Amino acid sequence: MIKRFYILIIAQIVCVLLFAQPSSSSVSYKNPDLPVETRVTDLLSRMTLEEKVGQLLCPLGWEMYEINGTEVRPSDKFKQLVKERNAGMLWATYRADPWTKKTLESGLNPELAAKAGNALQKYIIENTRLGIPIFLAEEAPHGHMAIGTTVFPTGIGMAATWSPELLKEVGQVIAKEIRSQGGHISYGPVLDLTRDPRWSRVEETFGEDPVLSGTLGAAMVTGLGGGDLSQEYTTIATLKHFLAYAVPESGQNGNYASIGVRDLHQNFLPPFHQAIDAGALSVMTSYNSIDGVPCTSNYYLLTQLLRNEWNFRGFVVSDLYSIEGIYESHFVAPTKENAAVQAVTAGVDVDLGGDAYTNLCHAVKSGQVDEALVDTAVCRVLRMKFEMGLFEHPYVDPEMAARNVRSQENIELARKIARASITLLENKNSILPLRKDINKIAVIGPNADNRYNMLGDYTAPQEDENVKTVLDGIVAKLSPSRVEYVKGCAIRDTTTNEIEKAVEAARRAEVVIVVVGGSSARDFKTQYKETGAAITDKKIVSDMECGEGFDRATLSLLGKQQELLTALKATGKPLVVVYIEGRPLDKLWASEYADALLTTYYPGQEGGNAIADVLFGDYNPAGRLPITVPRSVGQIPIYYNKKAPQNHDYVEMSALPLYAFGYGLSYTTFEYSNLNINQQTPYRFDVSFDIQNTGKYDGEEVAQLYIRDEYASVVQPLKQLKRFKRFFLKQGEKRTITFSLTEEDLSIINQEMKRVVEPGNFQLMIGRASNDIRLSNIIVVK
Repeated sequence: MIKRFYILIIAQIVCVLLFAQPSSSSVSYKNPDLPVETRVTDLLSRMTLEEKVGQLLCPLGWEMYEINGTEVRPSDKFKQLVKERNAGMLWATYRADPWTKKTLESGLNPELAAKAGNALQKYIIENTRLGIPIFLAEEAPHGHMAIGTTVFPTGIGMAATWSPELLKEVGQVIAKEIRSQGGHISYGPVLDLTRDPRWSRVEETFGEDPVLSGTLGAAMVTGLGGGDLSQEYTTIATLKHFLAYAVPESGQNGNYASIGVRDLHQNFLPPFHQAIDAGALSVMTSYNSIDGVPCTSNYYLLTQLLRNEWNFRGFVVSDLYSIEGIYESHFVAPTKENAAVQAVTAGVDVDLGGDAYTNLCHAVKSGQVDEALVDTAVCRVLRMKFEMGLFEHPYVDPEMAARNVRSQENIELARKIARASITLLENKNSILPLRKDINKIAVIGPNADNRYNMLGDYTAPQEDENVKTVLDGIVAKLSPSRVEYVKGCAIRDTTTNEIEKAVEAARRAEVVIVVVGGSSARDFKTQYKETGAAITDKKIVSDMECGEGFDRATLSLLGKQQELLTALKATGKPLVVVYIEGRPLDKLWASEYADALLTTYYPGQEGGNAIADVLFGDYNPAGRLPITVPRSVGQIPIYYNKKAPQNHDYVEMSALPLYAFGYGLSYTTFEYSNLNINQQTPYRFDVSFDIQNTGKYDGEEVAQLYIRDEYASVVQPLKQLKRFKRFFLKQGEKRTITFSLTEEDLSIINQEMKRVVEPGNFQLMIGRASNDIRLSNIIVVK
């Protein structure tokens, strides 16, 4: 009996030693005064293989909490996850949308989100052997995808601002809102170069050009904190999607990308490199393959290039279930375990959403993969946790979250960005801006008063009062008695037909404003894939014709929208057409018959106010197209910086785009003059010129500098953007703009795949758009 008693005592002591958390006084990784590398090494040495692999898992997070009144606690599913998998990250814990089944009623507001993050941290710190804090990764391409946050225009709209200064401000707001709620990792910006508007995710990108995308992406990363994780409101910026994801065959999401190695280095890689140099600490792989190799198992991209050539020090995360895709979609792995081995060997550190990496324990023990590879990936994750100070400060203040998220200042910025993005394509007889003493305006169209259609994909549910529609904005400028609204039709559903009613309203008005286009608004009737992409359903006709999974075969307006436009034009009343869209839809008819034509992309929560500001002259539009608008789908792929030779016309139509990259009108006019070029060094040229506002309004201009290498050892683009600047000029004001071209700007990727500057002539072009050159000259490199 005594012997049994002592055995029990010894067993209890062993349990305490095994499972008690180490004290900070005796354990190096708990000591904040030690260097990060020392702490990482110490912690890694204490971890079991299962604990290491757990740090590489990033499961879905929205089922990991339970709301009980004003409090939030960990769910049983989270406790089980921690016990069985030692998970080191969660993804989309705060996300709310029809896919997650989280609504305004069942989801987390900012204060509850902060409480949820605290509860999850507290549980994992207090109920695991080593007490390693958990990372919370959140979607944030145009605002944090959570209830109560600020919703900015989608990426293509933000790109239309051509303003890195504004993108930096957006990044600062996103970072502060995420960190205030207890999140740590922001998914975005999206740096995919897109050349096919049929693709469903054009709206998330910064368009077709590497210089514009790279400059704006770097600015947003800088706003997100620039990789300085010691700062209170810095997030780990995750760049999406690596690589060539936005040029799929047939325009279908995830399809094979047929693209050359030189094109990758010349166009698709530079935006990512620029954003990494700005401080991005995470890169997400893409679903597609390139030249037969899935991007999630591409050793050249993820290790040789990212690590060895670019010295990337962050971590690589798979896209959702893309490791499983190596096995299930690309069929280059015979098992899920082999897919996991391929991914970790290629350089993927974190498995997003799936359970592929749970196979790594067996793969290591069976000799299929070296544990050192797992250790390397774990160290990359742990290093970020130490640098962010999570071991010392894992919790946030819920009251601060309530104050910081969607503040009035942030709402004002959303309006500022939306105004700056609006692109005026036509303004015949200067019909815009409209007079505010107008007697009657007809506001018509499926997107004139639809709140969710303003927002784009990756947006959480919204309170009605938070989103301003075009109708809201116009009524605020005038009065309800002077505005008559008729929906007219739906985006896709042909059973809604109020065209006759719309025509009657138009006849009673002085001006007709019709708002058409598309929608990425998800609803609770739509079905979704495991990846979150929507599934088209012939039985249910929602407005959604864009957003992840909604690829198009045509670009025409769907439903009865074109019929609505034609009927309104027949009334003879002045017709202002506004497109709210996620991709450049067909505007051929509108370009000819509309008196004014604008694209506003998906302008976000303040979009309606911003559009009204432009329509009534409280803001002079200066948005510029970040992507070419084709005349026909038969031209696709169409983009401004195609390589020589010059396109020739088709039998049926011109080969020129309907609206070119960089194009956008203003209510005022600008004159360019006095081009001067000074060669500072063999490879540096300072280019200066004057711009004067010669019109009737104050306004902003976007000066653009393009070059062409006239003769090179490999075929070059006929025109390539190198510099741009957006700035304000009062009526009559003149300003000198100076750009500097460097060795990098003049370089090419030669036949040996080396970046070099070749001697010769370079044509230098300065103007308002890629097809509107005002000044030009030749520079000579010897």
